[in-house]
Amino acid sequence: MNAALENLLTRRSCRAYEDRQIDEKTLDAILEAGTYAPTGRGTQSPIIVAISDPGTLAQVEKLNAAVMGRDDSHPFYGAPTVVVVFEDGESPLGNADANLVIGNLLNAANAVGVDSCYIWRAKEAFGSAEGKALKKAWNVPDTYVGAGNVILGYGKPGGKREAPPRKADYIRKV
Repeated sequence: MNAALENLLTRRSCRAYEDRQIDEKTLDAILEAGTYAPTGRGTQSPIIVAISDPGTLAQVEKLNAAVMGRDDSHPFYGAPTVVVVFEDGESPLGNADANLVIGNLLNAANAVGVDSCYIWRAKEAFGSAEGKALKKAWNVPDTYVGAGNVILGYGKPGGKREAPPRKADYIRKV
């Protein structure tokens, strides 16, 4: 099978991570792949913020947990890196563009042997006062909205589930 297709078919979300950081070269390769996602009209409008600093990561995770109303939870599953993707809130293409970036990040991670998971609630987390303060510190314009989080790291055994069978009527050819 073609390596690119195999990568797409074998990527799985991971929800349990080792306490081992991704090396800088590998992280940079994943992030670069995100910048090559297609964007409407070629605008390259999304903004990618990669967080490996444990204190900042814990702060962002706490914001994410608060959105769920479960302040004591750990929605980033112990991953040592989180990548927040922001969409241009003034563009009708902003959400689609940002989610294509997220897809590239997830698939690139799998291609280089790094586990990942797409975590929601970035819109709400970065809409909070504390989230807005972080955006400002990161030079993310006020008009940008959190689209999603990609957690990255090396999974613990059992951190990934098998893919469920694809539904019978997924594809329709006409």
